[in-house]
Amino acid sequence: MKCRVCREPAVIDLRRHNANFCIEHFLRLCRDQVAKAIAEHDMFAPEDRILIAVSGGKDSLALWDILLDMGYQVDGLYIGLGIGEYSEQSVTYVEKFVESRDVNLRIIDLPTEYGYDIPSGSRAAKRTPCSACGLSKRHLFDQAATEGGYDVVVTGHNLDDEAAVLLGNTLRWQSDYLGRQKPVLPAGHGFPRKVKPLVRLGEREMAAYCVLTGIDYIVDECPKAVGNKHLGYKEVLNLLEAQSPGSKHDFYAGFLARAVDRFASAEDETIDDRPALRPCTACGAPCSSEVCAFCRLVERATQDVPVKLGPTAKKEPTSL
Repeated sequence: MKCRVCREPAVIDLRRHNANFCIEHFLRLCRDQVAKAIAEHDMFAPEDRILIAVSGGKDSLALWDILLDMGYQVDGLYIGLGIGEYSEQSVTYVEKFVESRDVNLRIIDLPTEYGYDIPSGSRAAKRTPCSACGLSKRHLFDQAATEGGYDVVVTGHNLDDEAAVLLGNTLRWQSDYLGRQKPVLPAGHGFPRKVKPLVRLGEREMAAYCVLTGIDYIVDECPKAVGNKHLGYKEVLNLLEAQSPGSKHDFYAGFLARAVDRFASAEDETIDDRPALRPCTACGAPCSSEVCAFCRLVERATQDVPVKLGPTAKKEPTSL
């Protein structure tokens, strides 16, 4: 197996590209694909201050490494979710990467700073763990970017993630979500710009990148994600990709090229019918109600649960 570029021994085959690559040219391919995504979707400029959300997994750590090598100014944000041993392990991989690259990292720990973790918070708020997790992370990403004066928030969503989300939204024709499923969500209404530079690369490429560059990452899936529908959608797409390499990319890229603007236009027509955004009375974040969803989650997750006492039983008279 020879590298397509230099004809030296290859270390990986990429069926979507119908090519094999040596270490040097595979790593170059990954960086080129990220650079192309940034340029194609006008994600950010060299002078922008970037905040990357890192989890300890392969995608976010690999992306941070790539962006640093490309010369961007990138600080990290890790959110401790309080998911037992999983959270305890994941933060150690982030800290190890930070030490190796000598970069800035901010850690926000939900149990310490907000008094709840994802398992207990989801139960109290009557949300699924993934829903409570997503709500918490989105709010804290936005808050950290705004307070820190960052121009853009970067996440490690890859091609597999986006194709799976697109499949789920298409199966249910979720028009609002389809209209927003772009690699770039512009800043506005008090929210920072959010971008996904890995949309041209899949999970296999990111795992290989970490192995070849010596980046350690947490391999296990979050234990609270068991049963998540998107994992099932990924399995379906993996079967399709095995039969027809390039299907994931064609599905997602074709949607961006031919359909997303139609859904976005339809969504724009309904914006005037939505409640106006105003500052949350608790935290100041923009929301459509008096208190934002995150602050309501915190309140429900940290309030004392009343103990329900049963009716007092009547005592029968004692016979003498």
